Amino acid sequence: MASTITFQGALAHIGRLGAGWVAGWWRVVHLGALLLVLALSPASYTADNRRALLRHLYVGTAPTLLWFSVISTLISLVLIRIVLVTALSYGLSQYALEMVVRVLVLELIPLTAALFAALRCTIPNAAEIATLPASEQLLRGEVLPRVAAGVFCALMLAAVSCVVTLVVAYLSVYGLSTSGFAAYTHTVGHVFDAGVSLVFGLKILLLGMAVALVPVAVVLDQAARGRSRTSAELQGLVRMFLLILLIEAASLVGNYY
Repeated sequence: MASTITFQGALAHIGRLGAGWVAGWWRVVHLGALLLVLALSPASYTADNRRALLRHLYVGTAPTLLWFSVISTLISLVLIRIVLVTALSYGLSQYALEMVVRVLVLELIPLTAALFAALRCTIPNAAEIATLPASEQLLRGEVLPRVAAGVFCALMLAAVSCVVTLVVAYLSVYGLSTSGFAAYTHTVGHVFDAGVSLVFGLKILLLGMAVALVPVAVVLDQAARGRSRTSAELQGLVRMFLLILLIEAASLVGNYY
């Protein structure tokens, strides 16, 4: 009898944890929908809100863009060189450029840009929101500009780094000569067909939304329920990484299956 009661108690505890987990995701989705409605509302773009939005867009992206571009360029140079040398040693040099585009541009750069945006922009923004007093203007005047800045930061980092990597890849293979431009554009166009381009664009957008929205949503939810800031940040990280993993898995399925 005692073992049966203990087992039932464990099942009930697991059920409560599962229900709380699902409810937490629902609150993230609810906040995202609410912010989308606010973003489409003209009332959200008063003079003060526009200034706040522009300030957060600049502060969230400008200081990070240069450093991330330099870091991604250096890493791309190393990885491109490794791929080219390895492909040449196995007699597969004709596939090296396509492999570089698929591995770096399609997969690594969007993921790295999203994580970098989370580290330098969205997680600090969530920490700032946690210190703000609750008010009627909190979502429109403070949360919306910060979430928009996080999405913009992730998109800009990914876009600029992809362009830089494509340029670096061309220079690594063909040098300063323009003779390989037609072959290079053909290879890139072969990789970025209509389906892959759609999945790629959705992946970058969804990653940006994930890293911008989840930390803020969890912080607001935990603050409303009186939970500690450390607990909120930890839950935000767990949910954010899980959502990033799901988006990455879905993009792999969309591109290769």
